[in-house]
Amino acid sequence: MSQQTADVVHRMVPAPAGRIHLVEQGTGPLVLLVHGFPECWYSWRHQLPALAAAGYRAVAVDVRGYGRSSRPDDPDAYRMLDLVEDNAAVVHALGERTAVIVGHDWGATIAANSALVRPDVFRAVGLLSVPYAPRGGPRPSEVFAQLGGSEEFYVSYFQRPGRAEAEIEPDVRGWLAGFYAAMSADTMPAPDAPNPHFVHPGGTLRDRFPAGPRPAWLSERDLDVYAGEFERTGLTGALNRYRNMDRDWADLASFDGAPITQPSLFAGGGLDASTTWMTDAIKAYPTTLPGLLSSQILDGCGHWIQQERPAEINRLLTEWLAALPVSV
Repeated sequence: MSQQTADVVHRMVPAPAGRIHLVEQGTGPLVLLVHGFPECWYSWRHQLPALAAAGYRAVAVDVRGYGRSSRPDDPDAYRMLDLVEDNAAVVHALGERTAVIVGHDWGATIAANSALVRPDVFRAVGLLSVPYAPRGGPRPSEVFAQLGGSEEFYVSYFQRPGRAEAEIEPDVRGWLAGFYAAMSADTMPAPDAPNPHFVHPGGTLRDRFPAGPRPAWLSERDLDVYAGEFERTGLTGALNRYRNMDRDWADLASFDGAPITQPSLFAGGGLDASTTWMTDAIKAYPTTLPGLLSSQILDGCGHWIQQERPAEINRLLTEWLAALPVSV
């Protein structure tokens, strides 16, 4: 079923999750857009019309657990391989055999693994903010436990069911505003301030959020959209992605160290911890992303790259897409 407004179509399609909600604009080769945490399809609102105008069928999904897509109760249902198969099912439900996939934040990792596991479906991959790092090394939980000294890394903080929800859900709108501000170039804490990626013993993430105005990219209406979605759905479906990282590590053992060979793109923010903490992953791209066609660091940009710098990201994406081999 679908609901159409102007040239933008909202649609539900069947997938292993049950249903995936998507928003579609334009005609031409399919470009699948995958959001991160804590967002929804709306984070691609600037890219949908730009890609459509450039001659592409741009489709932004609500990832399993978010928005109007299905939210399974079982935490195990949010494994990476499940999300990969959701993406493949969307492509096929739209009547296509292949697609280009582009992701941001967690969506970048989902997009990378979609290209890695299903190269028959995903012919090229674009990664925003979070670099590709092949599976390997110790279990993620062991790595995260060693970070921060006496403080707790936010991914570890998210692990226990109900803990982060208890912090967030009494004031979803305020928490989201603070989380977005903490990683936006114009509102993030000063370098000498307590790091918002860590939690003091007995404290909360909210304790580290900056006080002050909203980021320039985030209007009241934008915040209303995000808050409205999470006030309706809660945060558990979104947080369950973090709670499967050790399962992913086991599930993807056969892909240990594997490169992604399809044509690829990376763009990150120069002020984004996802970029600065993972410089080694970016330096390894000649080995891990041998099909890399474009890699850009946007000076003075934070984590929410396609919303902070929509014109630049639209240009990078459309130029990269135009350089891809014609799909078969």
